[in-house]
Amino acid sequence: MNCPCNPSNLYENCCKRAHEEINSVTSPEVLMRSRYSAFVLANVDYLQKSHHNSSRPSKLEKREILTWTKSVEWIKLEVLNNTKNTVEFKAYFRENGSLNFIHENSLFVKENGHWVYKSAL
Repeated sequence: MNCPCNPSNLYENCCKRAHEEINSVTSPEVLMRSRYSAFVLANVDYLQKSHHNSSRPSKLEKREILTWTKSVEWIKLEVLNNTKNTVEFKAYFRENGSLNFIHENSLFVKENGHWVYKSAL
């Protein structure tokens, strides 16, 4: 299977490593890409694990995220810019027949020795 974050890579050689062992994530961009792939694959456990403890979604929000992520067709990811702790991206998806995207500049920090998503800037 091709990796959702970059179809020129195989999932097993890309985001699967992060999904199985979050400590293998080496940078904010790698984490952001693995989170996009987790949305595509509806891997909400990984989304929780890769989210900063102070702003991690609740169990109810986790169920809502799972329902939503399964209801859309994910199209592609574009990384627009990255710095030491931020990644700007667009994630394209189709919902109710309409093409939409999420455009965000995300902040990442280290928590418990590994990278996590902190917030949108």
